[in-house]
Amino acid sequence: MADISVLWQSLSLIMVALLWGATNPLMKRGGEGIQRVQRGGRVAQFLAELKFLILNWKYILPFLVNQSGSVLFYLTLASAELSLAVPITNALTFIFTTLTGKMLGEDIDGKETYVGMALVVAGVTLCVWDKT
Repeated sequence: MADISVLWQSLSLIMVALLWGATNPLMKRGGEGIQRVQRGGRVAQFLAELKFLILNWKYILPFLVNQSGSVLFYLTLASAELSLAVPITNALTFIFTTLTGKMLGEDIDGKETYVGMALVVAGVTLCVWDKT
């Protein structure tokens, strides 16, 4: 029974990493243009930038999906081991961010990135396998 629990937790954490990683490049792209928002004073500038982001569907939709990943992460942490949760989510978020960025046309330099991603997948697999 413990094996199914760990597997379910692992799948939930992989889903969290996917939600976080896939939305990072989308939020970056959706936030483009915020540099052009200019207001006098710190508070006015902050409020103008906040308004820009909230009213920008290209930013706010990926942000909301990203936050749903945070809710799933919080719920999963209630039963998951931190020694399993943190490596899976952090490592795989990096991979999903890189792959999504590549699909969106970002330049991913060198074979080292892909070797690193393969090593991350191997490490996460060992973490999950060790716990089952």
